[in-house]
Amino acid sequence: MIVVDTTVWIDFLEARGTAFDRHLAEIRDEDAYQRTRVSLRAHPILRPRGIETFEAAANLHRTARRRGLTVRRNVDCLIAATCIESGAEIYHNDRDFDALARVSDLTIYCPA
Repeated sequence: MIVVDTTVWIDFLEARGTAFDRHLAEIRDEDAYQRTRVSLRAHPILRPRGIETFEAAANLHRTARRRGLTVRRNVDCLIAATCIESGAEIYHNDRDFDALARVSDLTIYCPA
């Protein structure tokens, strides 16, 4: 399984000439919102398994800091911990995940 981080989605939407903000504005329309909701819900959703996932995320952050790496957003640690638990790869455009992969079993997806 591959988890696609929002940084990739934003880049994708902007590259297609559709700014992410405009897309969000479109889903204020009820029909567009429902289409987007149905489309997104068709994909599997990974969830933290429990308190252990949050502890693992905190430990990822602490390990990175001990090794001199700065993780700018704590939520990236939670995403990484959830990916590690699930055996999922992360497809991203965010240096936080590269740092987390250097100190853990996080696998980065690299398209060919």
